[in-house]
Amino acid sequence: MTARLALLLAATFALCGCRHREITKLEREEAANMVSEANFAVTVKEWGRAEGLYARAAALCPDSGDYWVNLGLVRMRLGNRDGARSAYKEAVSAYKDAAELDPANSQAVVRRLYVLVVLGRADEARSVLEKARSRNPGDRVLKKFAENRDLDKMAADPGLKSVSP
Repeated sequence: MTARLALLLAATFALCGCRHREITKLEREEAANMVSEANFAVTVKEWGRAEGLYARAAALCPDSGDYWVNLGLVRMRLGNRDGARSAYKEAVSAYKDAAELDPANSQAVVRRLYVLVVLGRADEARSVLEKARSRNPGDRVLKKFAENRDLDKMAADPGLKSVSP
């Protein structure tokens, strides 16, 4: 009987962890303040300080892809390629979730495409673009993005190497 109870409790706790934690308004404000301070640290080239602030902000608001991207960029400046790759992957996930929550959010799709290209996954980015266009055929941003071949321009950008892990 005790083993069954322990198994039931373990399963309950495991399933409770599957739900996304609700982010409070106060946490969002605190994270925004940290990002503002981190942006200042970047302007004065205090990369270590900026990394810590971006990491804390991303931990508070893991659904903000921009925080993860900034963290990845700073980690690349510090030479932490594995840490940058990890942050970029979190950004891809956050942008994917944002686009699924609001299918009309074409900016989340475009930002996800950029991060996929940074990670060297241009083929996956093309696939994501086509799926997004098929789900939202009237979206002018995605249509223009595809027609202008912006994905190919991103991949060919020589500056991409400096931010790619």
